[in-house]
Amino acid sequence: MTFQPGTDLSEEEVQARVDEAIESNDVVLFMKGNRLMPQCGYSQRAVNLISQYVEEFETVDVLPALDGYRSALESHSGWETIPQTFVDGEFVGGSDILAELDERDELEETLRA
Repeated sequence: MTFQPGTDLSEEEVQARVDEAIESNDVVLFMKGNRLMPQCGYSQRAVNLISQYVEEFETVDVLPALDGYRSALESHSGWETIPQTFVDGEFVGGSDILAELDERDELEETLRA
């Protein structure tokens, strides 16, 4: 596993952070950047979609160890792409899936499950 230069997180530490975030939050978004300063358009879109229906949700910035987070998240979701949203420990999807759920008026129900 290759980590970005300057990363001081081991693969095990990243996996533990992912596991903890998924287990201890009703809604968690793994994204590039944070809620106040998303670092990519897909992450911004996901934050905007979730924020329409849920005031309190956790965000995890994957940029400090991007490859490690991708690997750890893939073990939970089968996906490598970022962002990824989990609700009550279950993988929901990225920004495209959130947008599809919103178009079908199913996103609010999914996020409040």
